[in-house]
Amino acid sequence: MATSRSLLVSLKCLKLSFLGCCMLIFSFLNTLVFVPTAGAQTFENLLAKHAPLIQRSSSKTVAPALGEIVEFGGPVVKKFLSRWRSKDLYFLMESNQFAYTQDLGDDRIKLINVETGAAFATVTKASIKQIKPNSGVRAKISASLIPFLLASADPKERATSLDALARDFNESHLALLDAAITTETNAALKRRLERAYRFGLIGFGRDEDTVVAAIHELEGDLSLETRAVLNPLLADKLYVAATLPEGINLARRIIPGKTTKLTDGAAGRRSIIGGAPAELSVGAAYNMLVDAAMSPALVSIEARNAALADAIKDGRIGVEKAAGLNNETARSAAYSRLVLNGSATKMVDKEAIQQAVDEAVFYAVYDNPSKKIVAAAQTTLASIEGQVNLYKAIDLLVDGLSLASICFLAAIGLAITFGVMGVINMAHGEFIMMGAYTGYVVQLFVPNYTLSLVVALPAAFAVTFAAGVVLERLVIRHLYKRPLETLLATFGISIALQQIAKNIFGTQARPLTSPDWLDGALAINDVLAISNIRIAIFVLGVVFLALLIFVMKRTRFGLDTRAVTQNPAMASSMGINPDRINMLTFGFGSGIAGIAGVAIGLFSKVTSELGSDYIVQSFMTVVVGGVGNIWGTLAGAALIGTLQKGIEWLNPSNTLAAQTYMIIFIILFIQFRPRGIVALKGRAAGD
Repeated sequence: MATSRSLLVSLKCLKLSFLGCCMLIFSFLNTLVFVPTAGAQTFENLLAKHAPLIQRSSSKTVAPALGEIVEFGGPVVKKFLSRWRSKDLYFLMESNQFAYTQDLGDDRIKLINVETGAAFATVTKASIKQIKPNSGVRAKISASLIPFLLASADPKERATSLDALARDFNESHLALLDAAITTETNAALKRRLERAYRFGLIGFGRDEDTVVAAIHELEGDLSLETRAVLNPLLADKLYVAATLPEGINLARRIIPGKTTKLTDGAAGRRSIIGGAPAELSVGAAYNMLVDAAMSPALVSIEARNAALADAIKDGRIGVEKAAGLNNETARSAAYSRLVLNGSATKMVDKEAIQQAVDEAVFYAVYDNPSKKIVAAAQTTLASIEGQVNLYKAIDLLVDGLSLASICFLAAIGLAITFGVMGVINMAHGEFIMMGAYTGYVVQLFVPNYTLSLVVALPAAFAVTFAAGVVLERLVIRHLYKRPLETLLATFGISIALQQIAKNIFGTQARPLTSPDWLDGALAINDVLAISNIRIAIFVLGVVFLALLIFVMKRTRFGLDTRAVTQNPAMASSMGINPDRINMLTFGFGSGIAGIAGVAIGLFSKVTSELGSDYIVQSFMTVVVGGVGNIWGTLAGAALIGTLQKGIEWLNPSNTLAAQTYMIIFIILFIQFRPRGIVALKGRAAGD
């Protein structure tokens, strides 16, 4: 019985122990689930903790708050930082709470919870405060957003992160970039990521070989950012010593008062050259010696005189009367006596300065101690510089071809009237001006710029063709074989046409707007970009060249024109009316000038003086190329265009001087080749 009772008691104790253990386990689990730990705070509580700092933040104080916010993580942080940066964050003063807003009108604002995204109240605008971070804080926020944006599914946000990265890069971003490169699918963004990663390795890489490899991988990158990253690696400082120290990363030896250059590309091996300012003057070199306590400080004349004045006692300096120090020799002698007495600092003469400078060693040391990194930067920058110079030359050539296209369009009409007919038409520039104004008038009635351009080209041809026919009928035909009278008459007509244009359109420039597809440029790389308008003008020039060759070689009008040009009497006997052909030829040349005016007006100011800017250039093009020859006009345009751009490149600050040099060159050219580049032969040359 006792045993049974004992067994029963044991069972009851075991049951109670089991129940107690279950209660403890339940209590522990309940604590884990329902009782937050000290670190498991809500996002709103975190913001409330840093509310004063967020409201009155600065670039120097905002870092602790940003660090904890970023550490919290998640989409809610990304949204909050984006809203904060864009000044789309508000603070509810009554509840010490941050919120997003939705304007309901009538001075009412709906508040949206920053953590849940749910609307929780409607208030007046006066009860909330807009958070307006300054530019420094916004830069810090952008830097904090980088990890979130790099992982974004939106390519635009990833591109934005790279922009922010470039402004505030640190070593922690290397791992982020490395991870982003492996997952990036956009080719352009991947190239940017790889470049940013290389930049990071150059700035924060620990391994020398890794940094060198990153530098060499940038050899084909011509961007300004790349050069901005590499150039600091070649930064150096000037030093002076009695002898050249060992174990330094020597950039170069410097000879004060002399200009030196590298002779074999190796640091420290330089030769003396002339004609350029010295890197270090003798005076600056001596000042370095003084700063290094290697030479006594210079005593100026003012300091000498002040020392003499301080030494005067009872009207004397020593045994000498102060009144006798009325000339430079006496003052120098008196100061020398003070130096001998130990009362003054010895003055240093030019010979002593030069000797001190000659005896010392002046040199530059690279800031970067690694010779391998410096050598890699030198090699890469040299390669980049070579490529940049090449593309600059190509860009110069493209500029020359672009100007050549304009010269060709402006001159080809003159090549027909002057070259074929022998008529010196000084009003040719005004036909170009008339074409440009025709394009402007067409755009007033046709607002679509593409359609207006399509309409303006034939309209300009028709208007200037008619004007050319009228001019030929009323004036030119009465002055054939009288070049001086023709020149004077057309010059007067050009002035009259300019004044008529001023009376109609005014003196202000009128816009001739190009279509949107002509805006922008074809970017080859960071150095070379060709504007679409230049490409279009070049294409237009090629089209007109082909059209003119076809008209002059394959049509009856071209055959009649060539026949009248070479032998009017023979052409007349064959049934060709020379008078009619001359009229049509002059009108045709004037019409082409009108089309050129539309093309020129797309990138130039449309004023009454527009033609004056091109008339001299057009005559030079025709004369240099070869009178009466389409191919000659093309050659002349190419020569003048490239020559003018080349001279402007050599003397960019003075375009007038460049034009003067070009005219001098052309005058000399004509002396040696009076018939032009492509000279006519046989009867066509008038022999």
